[in-house]
Amino acid sequence: MHSIYDPDTLARSSGSDFSLSLNRIYNFVYGWMATGLLVSGLVAYFVAQMFIEQPPPLGLFKICCIVEVLLVLGLSALIHKMPLPLAALTFLAYAALNGVTLSVVFLVFELAAIQSVFYITAGTFAGMALFGSLTRKNLSGLGRICIMGLWGIILASIVNFFLGADELQSIISYVGVAIFVGLTAWDAQKVRALAEQQDQMDSLTVRRLGLLCALELYLDFINLFLYLLRIFGRKDRS
Repeated sequence: MHSIYDPDTLARSSGSDFSLSLNRIYNFVYGWMATGLLVSGLVAYFVAQMFIEQPPPLGLFKICCIVEVLLVLGLSALIHKMPLPLAALTFLAYAALNGVTLSVVFLVFELAAIQSVFYITAGTFAGMALFGSLTRKNLSGLGRICIMGLWGIILASIVNFFLGADELQSIISYVGVAIFVGLTAWDAQKVRALAEQQDQMDSLTVRRLGLLCALELYLDFINLFLYLLRIFGRKDRS
């Protein structure tokens, strides 16, 4: 059986049966992704209200970002073995935890800037997801390059945690946008590959992989939003 992340066979897929399968998978994956974003957004907003009078130190936010990178790597590895209800609850728990971290965004940036960048992110994400879903070109090579670039900016971010260099942070932000634009297209293509090959797997495996796709797309959106916010929405606070 071909790997579900190998989209080489997608060009051979056609007919109404595939379209129906594709719609079901898309509803499942993007529905869970949207649910995760909603949970994170609500938690972030309400937690931010608790810190309006006495904002938490930004150093805590940086530490939380590093911890969450490690946490999501572990979650991605374990979701294959989890019972489906536990996998879904874990996804929602991660989204809620991420919302706690994202609450700092409401304290550092203007609400108008957050809204504007959210719209920019949504438009960019939608465009790249549509491209990844429709293109006949195999994006696996692009995806591998983006993954290598992701490790690069993670290491650079750790270094800059100690250096605190604004110039390096600016470079990381622009590179981060490019990386997650590419990852969005690649991960969207994975969803189509899952739809094309779902009849070769049991329903539990399909749903687990669908949750994994939702997690990946959720992370693409969140990270794209954060990097764009650092570029366009910076606000000086005294």
